[in-house]
This record gives sequence, C-alpha cells and structure tokens, in this order.
Amino acid sequence: MSQIDPLPPLRQVIADHGLTARKSLGQNFLLDLNLTAKIARQAGTLDTHDILEIGPGPGGLTRGLLAEGARHVLAIEKDTRCLPALEEIAAAYPGRLTILNADALDVDPLRHLTPPIRIAANLPYNVGTELLIRWLTPPQWPPVWDSLTLMFQREVADRIVAQPGTKAYGRLALLAQWRTEARIVMSLPPEAFTPPPKVSSAVVHLTALAQPRFEADAKTLEAVVAKAFNQRRKMLRAALKGLAPDIEDRLIAAGIKPTQRAETVTLEQFCALARLMT
Repeated sequence: MSQIDPLPPLRQVIADHGLTARKSLGQNFLLDLNLTAKIARQAGTLDTHDILEIGPGPGGLTRGLLAEGARHVLAIEKDTRCLPALEEIAAAYPGRLTILNADALDVDPLRHLTPPIRIAANLPYNVGTELLIRWLTPPQWPPVWDSLTLMFQREVADRIVAQPGTKAYGRLALLAQWRTEARIVMSLPPEAFTPPPKVSSAVVHLTALAQPRFEADAKTLEAVVAKAFNQRRKMLRAALKGLAPDIEDRLIAAGIKPTQRAETVTLEQFCALARLMT
C-alpha cells in the first residue's frame, strides 16, 4: 500500500497508540489510505471548502481529506485515546486541522467552520442515522453544508436512495430525496475494516438542492411521512386516520388511493398530501 503522506501507516499508528476499536463507540477503522483518499475525492472540490468530519478515529479519512487538498478540516472525536494520533496529523498539516474532543450530538460545529462547508465522515454506526436526519432537517434551507459524503452500513445506504415499491423505501429516503440529490458512490466489503463488521458498507454522496423538489411545509411533511410509515403495512386511510377526520378525501385530492400503503406513495404525492394538511 502506497503512502499518501509522510506519516506512518495506519496499522502502525493504531499499534503505537493502542487504539483497539470499541464496539460501544461504533468503531470500525478503515486502514487503507488509498481507500480513504478515494472516499475524500468523492466529496468533490475540497480546496475551496472547510470540511466537517465526525468520528475520525485514528485519522485515516482525515489524512485523505488533507492530502486531497481540503482547505481546513474540523474533526470531532469522542474517544480521547485517538487524540494523540490526530495531533500528529495536525502537526503534519500545520493550520489545516482542528480537533474537538466532544460528542458530535452535543456540539455546534459552526463556531469552528467557515462556509462553504462540506461534511465527510465514516460515521460511527451508533449515531450515523441520527446525524444524517439532523443535517437533512435544519430550521432553514438551503443548509450550511453544500454536500454530505458519508459512510454507512449498506442497509442504511440502500434506505437513503430507495425508490417507491421497495422494502428499503421509507422515511429516510423521502427526507433525503426531497432536498438532496443522493447516490451511492462506493461499496466496501467487511474485510476493508479492522475489525471487520458483520455487514458491508457503502459511501453515499448527497448534494444539497437549492430548493426542495416539491413544495411542502417541512414539519408537516415529516409528520405525515412518519405516521404513514409507523405502521407501513396498514392502508393509508387507517395509518393516517388520526391526522384529519376527512383523511380519505385529502388522500384522493393528493392523487393517492386511500387503500394504498406508504411504500407505494411517491415523494411528489406525499408533498401534495402535506400541502393539503396545512
């Protein structure tokens, strides 16, 4: 494996710092620096952007982002064991890496970032979906970020890009596709990681749209979609009956048959229904 910078190989870094991956933190380390550089390139232009990275661990993707020219990287890492390894990267890239020892769910990264911003991360499995939903549902749109380049378990990645009529189609697909262009750009087998997870992984790239694809109030759409998929095997007239006494009439007005199930309803139809609920 070729090196992307003068720093030691990641296996040596992990050995030197005793960085055994912890299941409690959702850690699986990607050690191939050629792969981390490839993931960094999927994020798009880096030299004009600040990059937010969550859960850098020993810094494989961090090094990829910096080697590919990121203007500045803010790395938020909860595990204090990883900080010395990240400090070594900061020393090798003076002034271009800021490290925060914090829980990403509790910190406001915007105080440390200058727009334009991209987010790139091999997200810890235990917080990945929650973070994605936060980034997709900010108070205002367009968001502070231009794009998200995120690694997930393959099952989660499939849910993000799923189409109507498939088992994976649900709330996550609708939230992502309403406001972004989402696509899977890389697949990674378990053996690419240390320790190998039980499932495959995939990298999803989401580009923020200037405006949502279809007009709808965000909170109303989220409420309708959540209720529709909460009991996804029910017909919508039953699943949504608590939203309005005349829900069947509203479904029909939105071009949806009351006997349809949520997984067969398109994003455009859900947005039409949301407009009729306000």
